[in-house]
Amino acid sequence: MPFIPHTPDDVTAMLGTIGAASIDALFDEIPPALKSGKLKHVPEGAPEMAVARLMHERAALDGFWSNFIGAGVYEHHIPAAIWQITTRGEFYSAYTPYQAEASQGTLQLIYEYQTMMTRLTGLDASNASLYDGASALAEAVLMAVRAHKSSRRVLMPKTVHPTYRKVVLTTVKNQGIELVELDYDPATGMTVLPADPGAFAGLVIPQPNFFGVLEDVHALTDWAHAHRAMAIALVNPTTLAVLEAPGQWGGSNNQITGADIACGEGQPLGAPMASGGPYFGFMCCRQEFVRQMPGRIVGRTVDLDGKPGFSLTLQAREQHIRRSKATSNICTNQGLVVTAATQYLSLLGPAGLAKVAAASHANTVALADKLCAIPGVQRAFSSPYFHEVVLQLDRKVADVLRALRAQGILGGFDLSASYPELGNAILVCATETKTAADLDAYASQLARILSAATPR
Repeated sequence: MPFIPHTPDDVTAMLGTIGAASIDALFDEIPPALKSGKLKHVPEGAPEMAVARLMHERAALDGFWSNFIGAGVYEHHIPAAIWQITTRGEFYSAYTPYQAEASQGTLQLIYEYQTMMTRLTGLDASNASLYDGASALAEAVLMAVRAHKSSRRVLMPKTVHPTYRKVVLTTVKNQGIELVELDYDPATGMTVLPADPGAFAGLVIPQPNFFGVLEDVHALTDWAHAHRAMAIALVNPTTLAVLEAPGQWGGSNNQITGADIACGEGQPLGAPMASGGPYFGFMCCRQEFVRQMPGRIVGRTVDLDGKPGFSLTLQAREQHIRRSKATSNICTNQGLVVTAATQYLSLLGPAGLAKVAAASHANTVALADKLCAIPGVQRAFSSPYFHEVVLQLDRKVADVLRALRAQGILGGFDLSASYPELGNAILVCATETKTAADLDAYASQLARILSAATPR
């Protein structure tokens, strides 16, 4: 944002009006021991041209990489119009819509976002976003426990993103909530359900799971409902353009149709990878649970003259002050990134998003086929997958990734730390941004590296 500094004369005039002798005198209530003093390691100021050149030089050091890493953050094409609109002043500087009379444009945009998310997920209501996908899952677990009332146990598949599981554990471990880890089938990569789980409040159902594998969501949803527990869908929003929506999962044998809560990371919807954020989490739910949903909801109403308008609704103010006893400690929304997501969904439309999903899947299938034709490479699981796939190598993954990086290729995510039982395993992702030449270059370099190295 533009920054216009005050001149020394401006400062002197303001201090004179206030009646303070200096800036230090104005803030004399701050104890000297708390003042940091001069910042010794910050260089002197420089002209704009010199600063711009320095930043360009530093940006160039990052280089250009052919990226095949996914693992929760995905490289999708973002049309130039998205952030041109998002960074307009009326969106960029409007932090939060507390004053409805002054924020109708922002509120309407969030309302449209909520509408789009409910259509994607097939559920009744959406909130106005959360901090990120991991905290959204944590909030969904808390929500399931509140709604269930009689159990404080939640079943958490090992196929959920490892970082998400850590965030959820950090959130719930001091609240008397138990996370019960579910293993996966080593042949298929799909979640294995326990024979006798006991009472539990909810089951997390990742679709696709962290391995890119498509779970049997209908069976998992019905199983959760048969045990009188909530089905928590953890979904990639891009997949919802081509896969069944969580609101349509299950429903056989007289069970309730649809997941009860759907949540996930919104980064694929128009947010750049940006060295880790900021991103946003989304959450939708069935109508009967809407008062348990954290965060904000924007509603459409009419004013005294009958004209349509928008306002915040169903936001319990106690969430700001009651800490762990509150419905949530989510006190704001990721409005700017949600704005980008709304523009992205509006610009692409259902057909465009479906094309992105289909092209991503096709590229990953083509890449997996090329790589598995190389001696020493094989797929880890037999199940269908979306735009990520786990491959097993006959040598140490870190060495292979290092060699690929030297050729300008970010070859995937090393699974050895999080899933040592898979051996030398790598999670590879391809989206619609990859061309046939990109896939061929990866396969060619991997074949060369593996043929030159000694298997371990």
